[in-house]
Amino acid sequence: MTDLSKPAFLRPGKVIWLGLAGLLVYLIALVFLLPAGWVWQWVSPQVNLPPQVQVNQVSGQLWNGAAGFTFAGHPLRLSWDIETPSLLNLSIPMAFSLDSARSGLDGRASVAWPGSAKLTARGSIRVREFEDLIRRSGGAMLVGDVVIDQLVLAWVDGEFSDGQGRARWAGGEVTWPMGGSVQSADFPPMEATLNASSGRMAMAILQQGENEPAANADIFPDGVLEIRVYKRMIDLAGQSWSGAASPGDVIFRVRQPLLGRGN
Repeated sequence: MTDLSKPAFLRPGKVIWLGLAGLLVYLIALVFLLPAGWVWQWVSPQVNLPPQVQVNQVSGQLWNGAAGFTFAGHPLRLSWDIETPSLLNLSIPMAFSLDSARSGLDGRASVAWPGSAKLTARGSIRVREFEDLIRRSGGAMLVGDVVIDQLVLAWVDGEFSDGQGRARWAGGEVTWPMGGSVQSADFPPMEATLNASSGRMAMAILQQGENEPAANADIFPDGVLEIRVYKRMIDLAGQSWSGAASPGDVIFRVRQPLLGRGN
């Protein structure tokens, strides 16, 4: 009989492969278990935040942590929980929440190499909470909450590549500045739809159940915000308008940097 020897289970190549895999797992665990505050102190000099954003405190670990910061003077808290990275897709998925005193946004995000990311979220915004910021920018004040039913955004190389979103407001009193006084009117339930592509984000504001917008807001790749208000908005407010204009005519247009100045 011929005695056939069995191949060794731990051959040199397999030992090297297992050693490298173990080292990779150890390094990944070591990185994500680092204190988040220490990591922020190390990378913050290279991060260019808008002047309205001030980071006050970072706690927890890089894997599971939180950051307290202010936006235009309003305190916010960002919490995150990084899940197991995917070596197949070279991506890092995570769950997150962004909260203020009376508003909140919950969602998931995924960052992939070499420079793409995707975010999905939903939540609600208590408009009155940000009244001072809205007043300073000359915007309109709503009563109640704006409910974000869907928000999906994708980035590639630092630009919006795709995105959709939908939000709704139950209607009620709206106030806005007009000259040296404040005007008000009761509005029906409204909704907003968002679409993003090729670095441009476009939002349409319209009455629920209707197809034509009462206003549009576009954010361009260079950070410029353009707002267009149509005669249809005046009609919804029950206000009179001097001169001949159809509901789809633009009666107000403004272009300005979205985050061009500190507050």
